[in-house]
Order: sequence, then C-alpha cells, then structure tokens
Amino acid sequence: MTLTNDRYSYRVIWSDKDDEYLGLCAEFPNLSWLSGTPEAALKGIRRVVAEGIKIMEADGDTIPEPLSNKKYSGKFSVRIPPEVHRNLSLQAAEEGVSLNRLINARLSR
Repeated sequence: MTLTNDRYSYRVIWSDKDDEYLGLCAEFPNLSWLSGTPEAALKGIRRVVAEGIKIMEADGDTIPEPLSNKKYSGKFSVRIPPEVHRNLSLQAAEEGVSLNRLINARLSR
C-alpha cells in the first residue's frame, strides 16, 4: 500500500531553542525539520515523512494512517477526580445547562 505524504497533519512552529522554524508531523512525532523559513521547514518535514514512508514500506512496517482519514464518533471517556466532577455538575446546574453542554463549551474554547 503506497501512501503519499500530502494528507498528513503538518505544522510549523518557531523554535527559540534552535532559533529556526521547526516542521512537525502529528502522525510521525519522532520526525522534524529545522529551517530558516517556515516554507522551507514545511517542505523539509514533508520530504522527511516521504522518505520515512519509503523506509517503512521496504521494512514491512505499518504506516500511520493520516488523521484526516480517521472517523471520529464524537464520544470519549475521561476520568476525573470526584470533586472535579461534583464542581462541574454544580456549575452546570447554576448555569442551567447539562454537564455535557458545559464541558463541550469549555473544550471548544
């Protein structure tokens, strides 16, 4: 299965430590590319990911699926301390909304 690297989740950030732009890919957290411009950092990380995919294919490794291809249910479970649960429930009641709606609003910020 040959995947291209154009559907992965890339971002470019400034690195104070390196005094350069850092290209990253969420699906390949161990890969990065430093460059003097954001455009070059993006181009570099895309090239590194493409090379990484070729190596993984040759080795028979599983290639990460792009996050953009994944389907999400909109549901996930989070464990929190009982006191936090109680406080959030009280806040929701005081605001006249469900706990789900309160948490959804907070996560959407």
